[in-house]
Amino acid sequence: MAHPDDIEFLFAGTMLQLAARGWDLHYMNISSGNCGSIKMNSAVTRKTRKEEAMKAAYLLGAKFHPSICDDLEIVYSVDLLRQLASIIRTVEPDVVLTHSTDDYMVDHMETARLAVTAAFSHGMPNFKTEPKTSHLVDHNVSLYHAMPHGLVDSYRKKVIPEAYVDITSVIDTKRSALAEHQSQHSWLEASQGMNSYLRSMDEMSEQMGLLSRKFKYAEGWRRRLHIGFSKEDQNPLKDALGDMYYSEPNYFQND
Repeated sequence: MAHPDDIEFLFAGTMLQLAARGWDLHYMNISSGNCGSIKMNSAVTRKTRKEEAMKAAYLLGAKFHPSICDDLEIVYSVDLLRQLASIIRTVEPDVVLTHSTDDYMVDHMETARLAVTAAFSHGMPNFKTEPKTSHLVDHNVSLYHAMPHGLVDSYRKKVIPEAYVDITSVIDTKRSALAEHQSQHSWLEASQGMNSYLRSMDEMSEQMGLLSRKFKYAEGWRRRLHIGFSKEDQNPLKDALGDMYYSEPNYFQND
């Protein structure tokens, strides 16, 4: 994801459900979040948000990967792509969870683009990573895009999930992980009108549950086309989560 607290806000529940079924979790924000304060300077904000993110990752039971740039410096560049591809190849993930490709903030969209291409490069030995890693020709990976903030794209068009993950049983832990980002309470209230970021997360999760017509709290997902990422069309989230995963049966039907 782009910034510290994005993981907790958008899909920590899905991660917790995977962990409960034996999956290993990895946690990475591309940016340090250094601009996320109106009270602290950049260096202090960077340090504070890293400490908060590490606490949240620990609470989620995830391996923490440090950020590789600062806020508003997430650009689709070869430099960042080489670094992110190195992490992808080292971790060898079965699933990559990332932002929506269309969201209210460019940092989020650029993060999604970088994640997609870094995962796509796993079978390309001629694309060099930094640090240097081997390619993964036979490795299959599936990408899932989270919902944009406000559940609309950057042109205010409603975005409907393809699938929902039931997070009702882990909502308290998801909330606790988000609460580790204490520095963001006043920042989000002042800069983006989120009166309480914990309540905003609850409301979004509850809205996803209502849309699913099955769960009290949920997280929504759209699965990326498998071509270039895996040899066959696969849906490892559905396979792993079973009844906790619900797909809209008419999602691909035209009106």
